[in-house]
Amino acid sequence: MTIEADLPLDRASLHRAYAAGRLRPADVVALIHRRIAAVDDPGIFLHLIPEGRARAAAEVLPAFDPARYPLWGLPVAVKDNIDIAGLPTTVACPGFA
Repeated sequence: MTIEADLPLDRASLHRAYAAGRLRPADVVALIHRRIAAVDDPGIFLHLIPEGRARAAAEVLPAFDPARYPLWGLPVAVKDNIDIAGLPTTVACPGFA
């Protein structure tokens, strides 16, 4: 599925597109990775989940149900001083990883 490069990533816009069947979370993952690559600034994201792994996780989400899963299909960034299983916690200092 091809999506517009300037697609808004706010909750309302994404949920409308998901509900209409015009968009899948895996498409949003691909779009975000393209946007990050276009900026080409390694200082913005110290660790990025590889696109293939993120797309695979998006593909196994349960059916779209915004009442039950209000954050379904929404991209997030996690600051590197928050402990998340499987992600490095570095506080921007590799020695803390």
